[in-house]
Amino acid sequence: MLNLGLVELAFILLGVMVALLASGVWIAIALGLVGFVAMALTTSVPLGTVLATATWSASASWTLAALPLFIWMGEILFRTKLSEEMFRGISPWVQWLPGRLTHVNVIGCGIFAAVSGSSAATCATIGKIALPELDKRGYDKNLSLGSLAGSGTLGLLIPPSIPMVVYAVTANVSVLQVFLGGFLPGMLVMALYSGYIIAWSLLNPGKVPPRDPPMPLRRKMQESAKLFPCLLLILAVFLSLVLGFATATECAAWGVSGALLLAWWSGTLTRATFFESVMSATRLTCMIMLILAGAAYTTAAMAYTGIPAALAEWVKGQDLTPSMLALYLSVMYIILGCLIDGISMIVLTAVVVLPMVKEAGFDLIWFGIYLIIHVEMAQITPPVGFNLFVLQNMSGRDTMTVTRAAFPFFILLLATVFIITEFPQIVLYLPKLAFPD
Repeated sequence: MLNLGLVELAFILLGVMVALLASGVWIAIALGLVGFVAMALTTSVPLGTVLATATWSASASWTLAALPLFIWMGEILFRTKLSEEMFRGISPWVQWLPGRLTHVNVIGCGIFAAVSGSSAATCATIGKIALPELDKRGYDKNLSLGSLAGSGTLGLLIPPSIPMVVYAVTANVSVLQVFLGGFLPGMLVMALYSGYIIAWSLLNPGKVPPRDPPMPLRRKMQESAKLFPCLLLILAVFLSLVLGFATATECAAWGVSGALLLAWWSGTLTRATFFESVMSATRLTCMIMLILAGAAYTTAAMAYTGIPAALAEWVKGQDLTPSMLALYLSVMYIILGCLIDGISMIVLTAVVVLPMVKEAGFDLIWFGIYLIIHVEMAQITPPVGFNLFVLQNMSGRDTMTVTRAAFPFFILLLATVFIITEFPQIVLYLPKLAFPD
């Protein structure tokens, strides 16, 4: 055990983390090794005992049981005909708006986000039908790609969201409150996206195809009828949450049951698709759980170093306004979003950032939504933006073309961060309504 100052220790641990990540080591293993180095340099406490205790504490959580269920729910619906039904059900109702069928990307992704929890799955599900249809009808390809890239990120902001569950467990806050906090910002993002599409279409009227022939109301209702079971599933899951009939984990179980029924009803529930959905959900769950275990060990190790407490005291001494701290953190998270995936962003920074934001007086529910929006930005930020990869494969366009198309929607997400920072009640209204002090 060496007698190191906090600054020297912090630089050593940062160097170890950067070296491990640059070498291609799994993030979960890198986190665990950083925790090992931190404890070896600062304490004589048995490392194995802390590792076992921290890993068990991170894994033995009833809240975390919702994670694989919400993932499986999205995987089941990803393999149904839901994307085709959404396009046919939504398109007749948006013909009057400037931008017309481009709004299907926004609304369709918003609906699927409420049953998925995954950004890439949301983007791929809606995109596999919407992109070919929009291209065939002559819509501007950049607007189609950009709106789909941006709207796909709604899978993280509109509950149920996988990163929301990870954040709630990491920050030790209520999953339900974080879920409720995401609703109004999600609606705000959808409104900003549709507003941009409308403005772009009014400025470029020659690039918007003419509307389809008018459709009688009865025909519109027939086209939208197949969406009703999905909408009923969404309402059933979240009304039971909000009204207190079930916990988040119980709602996830009901959601899986409903997703299986929808898949059976649409004729896509086969032995092969069932097995694929189970295995895909299992792989993703194992990856997330391993990252959480590594993060838990690092968090325990950091408590021995005293670095988080010292940082919190430093922030307190700087007399930063909440807006200035939010600005600095935004810059940090945007840079991180270019380098690592969203879940890693949450668990890598939580041990250091959470004490700082607590000391600054931020509400942890609000900060969770603030952080999730930055994770959304990371989905459309090169070089590791997952939505960019999905759309590159689906459209055959190069990465830079897709990135340029998505850039206006990145700016709109940044605008959302500014709005919720200035008006935090947008995030906190529903959580406080459901859980008054």
